[in-house]
Amino acid sequence: MIKNTIESPTGFLAGYEKALSSQRWSAVEPFFHDDACVTFANGTFKGKAALSDVFQQNFGSIEDEQYTISNVHWAYQSTASAVALYEFHWQGMIDGKAASGSGRGTSVLIFEQERWWIITEHLGPFADQ
Repeated sequence: MIKNTIESPTGFLAGYEKALSSQRWSAVEPFFHDDACVTFANGTFKGKAALSDVFQQNFGSIEDEQYTISNVHWAYQSTASAVALYEFHWQGMIDGKAASGSGRGTSVLIFEQERWWIITEHLGPFADQ
């Protein structure tokens, strides 16, 4: 199991990316604060119960998913919080057909109880340029 014992925001985000690639809620769950709020294209989800449901639905709908985070920009970092902006990319199989997607993500991290947590995350499409 992937543990959230990372001391730096950069290491935390790398561990989170690895957990997402596992396609298991049990690996992803330790990265989220109990009061976390996540916004995806299909809605906003608040609290771990709602996050569990939506992540498990996503993991179940995409077979053999490969998920990556790249071009990370740390907009803010302190000993208590951090804000990361990044690109995300995924590919896998949906209903037996190759599928992929990408976009921009923002994760807000807080340091509480001697560890980092995601308190909010927003994943969306790239902005038109």
